[in-house]
Amino acid sequence: MSVVLVRPAGEDDLEAIAELFLTVWRTSYRGVLPPQLLEGMDAAASRRLWRRSLGPGVARTVRVAVDANGCIVGVVTWGRDPDDPDSGHVYSLYVHPEAQGHSIGARLLAEAVASFETEGLRRATLWVFEANASARGFYARCGWEPTNDRRVEPEFGEPEIQLRRAIGGTGRPSDRRASAR
Repeated sequence: MSVVLVRPAGEDDLEAIAELFLTVWRTSYRGVLPPQLLEGMDAAASRRLWRRSLGPGVARTVRVAVDANGCIVGVVTWGRDPDDPDSGHVYSLYVHPEAQGHSIGARLLAEAVASFETEGLRRATLWVFEANASARGFYARCGWEPTNDRRVEPEFGEPEIQLRRAIGGTGRPSDRRASAR
């Protein structure tokens, strides 16, 4: 995979992000989620889902990874943890199946972690489908560990586990200078 650019997403990226999500949903979740759940996600449902993150006034940050051809190959969404405003939360991370294995997911996840550090947050959380061993392994390699929290979102109806990661430093420039010595 050639060099990718990571940039802020805009409302004009909705169609491309929704298409990316749908591709990942149908391929990467095969064997993880029940077939009826996979089939129930269509283009319209994907757009509705992503409009929540890209609409005006949304308190989430969305970054996309764009390849040399201008195609969006990855997306990450983050903000404050809805259950703990002193923590960051990664709402979503998706990388096109053909772009997986090229560190794009790690790079997008690092963008979120760096943002949390800049904000002075000390920890971050995310949710992952419990049956998604591949994603759980990826997050473990990136320093995320399971908590004891589990949930089943009515929208998806499948068990998820919460992962947590410590964020280093407070994010203040003086702390970064001091730690660099």
